[in-house]
Amino acid sequence: MTFTHSFQTRIAGVLILLLLVVVGALYFAVKGATGVAVQNQLREELGVGGRVFEQLVEVRGRQLSDAVQVLAADFGFKDAVASRDRDTIRSALANHGARINASLVLLLALDGSLQASTDQSIGAAAVARLSGQVREQAQRGAQVFLLPLAGEVYLLVEASVSAPLPIARVVMGFRIDEAFAQELRELTHLELTLVSIEHGKADGWVSTLPPALHARLREEILAQRQGGTGSRMLEAAGQRYLGEWLTLASGSDFQVLALLHKSLDQAEEAFAPLDRDILLIALAAFFASLLGALLLARSLAQPVRELARVAGRIGQGDYATQVELQRKDELGSLAKAVNAMQQGIAERERQLAHNALHDGLTGLPNRTLALERLGSAISAKRPTALLYIGVGNFRSILESCGADGLDLALQQLSRRLQATLRPGDSLARLVADEMLMMLENCDSDAAIAAADRLHQLLLAPMRVGTLDLVLDCSIGIVAFPAHGNHPDELLRRAAITMQDAAQQPGRLQLYQQGRDDAHLRQVNLVRDLRHAAANGELLLYYQPKLDMRSRQAHGAEALLRWNHPQYGMVSPGEFIPLAERTGSIQLLTAWVIEEALRQLHLWNQRGLKLQVSLNISAEDLVSLDLDERIATLLEAHEVPAEQLVLEITESAVMQDPALALEVLQRLRQRGLPLSVDDFGTGYSSLAQLKRMPVQELKIDQAFIRELDAHSEDAVIVRSTIEMSHALGLRVVAEGIEQRATLELLTAWGCDIAQGYLIGKPLPANAFEHWLQQWQGSHLAKVP
Repeated sequence: MTFTHSFQTRIAGVLILLLLVVVGALYFAVKGATGVAVQNQLREELGVGGRVFEQLVEVRGRQLSDAVQVLAADFGFKDAVASRDRDTIRSALANHGARINASLVLLLALDGSLQASTDQSIGAAAVARLSGQVREQAQRGAQVFLLPLAGEVYLLVEASVSAPLPIARVVMGFRIDEAFAQELRELTHLELTLVSIEHGKADGWVSTLPPALHARLREEILAQRQGGTGSRMLEAAGQRYLGEWLTLASGSDFQVLALLHKSLDQAEEAFAPLDRDILLIALAAFFASLLGALLLARSLAQPVRELARVAGRIGQGDYATQVELQRKDELGSLAKAVNAMQQGIAERERQLAHNALHDGLTGLPNRTLALERLGSAISAKRPTALLYIGVGNFRSILESCGADGLDLALQQLSRRLQATLRPGDSLARLVADEMLMMLENCDSDAAIAAADRLHQLLLAPMRVGTLDLVLDCSIGIVAFPAHGNHPDELLRRAAITMQDAAQQPGRLQLYQQGRDDAHLRQVNLVRDLRHAAANGELLLYYQPKLDMRSRQAHGAEALLRWNHPQYGMVSPGEFIPLAERTGSIQLLTAWVIEEALRQLHLWNQRGLKLQVSLNISAEDLVSLDLDERIATLLEAHEVPAEQLVLEITESAVMQDPALALEVLQRLRQRGLPLSVDDFGTGYSSLAQLKRMPVQELKIDQAFIRELDAHSEDAVIVRSTIEMSHALGLRVVAEGIEQRATLELLTAWGCDIAQGYLIGKPLPANAFEHWLQQWQGSHLAKVP
């Protein structure tokens, strides 16, 4: 983890950024509020200054008004005006103007022409324009006028001279000059700019502003002269001024404007110490908060790093080291939770490891641990014997006691076996009904003796609930190094030997060399049997069946053969039992039926009307749709039902008599002949035979092969023939290999003969050839 991407850095970065935003926002908010306060204060001062200016003009106007009224009422002055005494008029104008320091006193005729003036620089044209402006302002009701005159701005008052009728007008005024502006500045601390605009030109000009601002101010005034009153911001020569516009007078061709100014920069200087203090306080708060943020980030990051380190150790399988984090906050609680978590994980891993190597029901080691211990014994070169124990009646115990009872039985079995162990020996449960006892420092002879003692112990009944159970245990024995040098090899051979022991009366078996090959052959046959039909490896051979009276071959028995690609021709006695144990027998039966019907169809087309017999298994007899499937095949191959004889064994019927009889009844209703095969070797009663819907009985070859007239078998065979005829059944004798046997059976009335004396099982083509040769044989000609 790099520093720039660490948890501590990210926390510190977020806090610092937040502090920068807060402190910056605070500083600029105060700065902005200060600026707004300064401008508001300036605007208030400008408003006050405007009112002071207006009051000052009003005071000056009253002075002028009083002075001009006195002059207009003076009798001597009236007389001089009436007599047109110019010297007296001038003297009176000068004297009265001097009394109030008036800048200008004018005597105008009623038509507005100039009669006399105290300022000789003012010409008649200017006075005429002034007269018109005064008359215009008077019409608006004004009594005091601010008017431009000869490039100056004057505060003027007018009065009529009457004798008694108006004979002239007197105008008296003050010039608004620098002194007036300075007086206003001293009163308000504001800058004043007074300007008169005539015909678009700023002529009259009085300003207390620095001269450097005058040019910029003239442009501003001319540009904004139509704006009326209001605030204005003026920037020039690096200074900022906030101004308030006042329109003092206006006419058709003139304007008199006043602009009150206040320096914004000077006003803000008063707040500069406050700004500095705020900035210093903000910086101090920022650095203090920065230090706190770094300390906080560190206090959070260090426990997180410690927790991450511990999590890494836990991920590597180290659960011993505790998290040392003495805190009372949430991180302390998290540290305690991590400690509890790793203890829980350690306990669960120990439990999982135990479960992975032990059986959950009995607590014994399982197959994995047994192989490890066996491997250790082999590596240490210690002679070791394996007793592979299998419970043969496992399923019957389950059916009688249920799953709970079976568990109790297995637990009792494990305790019995554990009680016999010596130091160094071990016991394991491999699968549900198989256990393995490993005896160290034990050879084959000692293992046989131990297995015999153990078998005697296991014969003792065990109590499960209210039942007394006797376990049918088989023990297979292998030894190291005599029977193998690898754990898997020894265990496989022990399992094979246990299966062999289950077929022995004593239920004990020592491993025999070469059993691996036989077992491997069985495994391969089971594996390949399901695909044999699809791969074209199955064949049907036909063994002739002879009618003893006519000596004609009226049928044959279809016998299945398997031409394995590796093992060649496999005997039915080998692969049929495997098919019955693995559930493949029904696939074989289905193939045999269809192949037999296909061959019958071909023979029927050639004019060979034969009856073919074939065997069906116990699994077929529990399939309620067997009759329907066979009927479908008969119809598809156009073969009459009476040409197909189904042979069944007594033992197959006895597995589920009720269901088997129902299936047989359905087959018989379809018109299929039925035959009992291997009669005499089963356990069915004659009453059971009578219930079966069969038409034929087949005496097993065990009674026929050594048959003579005086043997015990002769009594059984002759009685069976007589009984079968009494029941209306045909009798078939198989296994006939001698002519004397054939003659004896003929004499006893046997109906059909089958055996090597007549003909061996042959492929279909060879069977047809045999039929052609049979008519010329000596057996066919025997009466």
